[in-house]
Amino acid sequence: MPSIILKTKREKSLLNRHPWIFSGAIARADGQPRPGDTVDVLAADGRWLARGAYSPHSQIRVRTWTFDQAEAIDPGFFEKRLQQALDLRRTIMAGADTNASRLVAGESDGLPGLIVDRYDRWVVCQFLSAGADRWKTSIVDCLKELIPNLSGIYERSDVDVRKKEGMVPVTGCLRGAEPPDLVEIEENGCRYRVDVKGGHKTGFYLDQRDNRACVAAHAKGKVLLNCFAYTGAFAVAALRAGASRVVNIDASASALELARTHVALNGLDSTRVDHVTGDVFDLLRQYRTGDRTYDGVILDPPKFVTSKGDLMKASRGYKDINRLAFELLRPGGTLFTFSCSGLMGRDLFQKIVADAALDAGRQAQIVHWLNQPPDHPTALNFPEGTYLKGLVCRVA
Repeated sequence: MPSIILKTKREKSLLNRHPWIFSGAIARADGQPRPGDTVDVLAADGRWLARGAYSPHSQIRVRTWTFDQAEAIDPGFFEKRLQQALDLRRTIMAGADTNASRLVAGESDGLPGLIVDRYDRWVVCQFLSAGADRWKTSIVDCLKELIPNLSGIYERSDVDVRKKEGMVPVTGCLRGAEPPDLVEIEENGCRYRVDVKGGHKTGFYLDQRDNRACVAAHAKGKVLLNCFAYTGAFAVAALRAGASRVVNIDASASALELARTHVALNGLDSTRVDHVTGDVFDLLRQYRTGDRTYDGVILDPPKFVTSKGDLMKASRGYKDINRLAFELLRPGGTLFTFSCSGLMGRDLFQKIVADAALDAGRQAQIVHWLNQPPDHPTALNFPEGTYLKGLVCRVA
């Protein structure tokens, strides 16, 4: 088996069982490993440390499969890891009012580079690393055997991170029937139609499930502004809980068209919701000039931080959008603000929101910290798995 030899004193993260090995920690590769090949990782003094998948085009040069030298990386390995992930979801999602959830969360389930989401009778996969892609056939075969009553398995490996792995985007049906253009799901009494073939991520923001319920709990009788609304899931949850009015803003006209469909699908009064296509930053500045105010503002922007070099610029963007939101809130109003950028830490995010309130001249309190739901777990040895963070702030 090919080997990766680390530089002197660069094994600490592996001894702590962190699954990533960056290129700068590697002294050399022996045996000419190819993309996705399984490699043994050795310390500079020859000690065996881990076994993982080689990614020669990525700064994350090896993603670790196992820290057990006796464990082979073969189809049985993936069957075992997938079974563990599915067993966890059966436990933590027992009694949940939904037929859609994350089944595999990459490194946090011991399967680096693999995302698996379920939407009713369809499973959607993303193979985001060279190692996961190499074992695609075995993984899909295992999913078909382990998950009963599936209609089909679909691939959505069409994200930019694959370019860093030296791979091209790939989509298409992997097993069974191809899903329809829209797959209907249920969540906490709400119905949504998911574009699993072309929608954001694998089609829907499953990671906001619990946070939609939180917004709904604050929504009765309120006028809400839902920014970066996508297909309006926050709005549906709020309207169903008794919000008096919701304004959805998104840059995508097609996403807002599906948001309109969701209002009708849930039997909600369409006169209680507006759909506005445009740039959120520009529109909020216009609304502020026009003296519009709201009981609540929801900010769920796309990922602003894609690398450490983006952090300063992204921080300015988060501060700007949160300042505008604070300025649009009525006294006693509530801001629901999120960051899905894994490189944006909780402490920094809180500081940015605090600075935004200060610049807006508003006094606010944190009444809730929000996170990703339990089907998006974080392995203790992989804190990067906690990427979604949110604050519920009440203005005095």
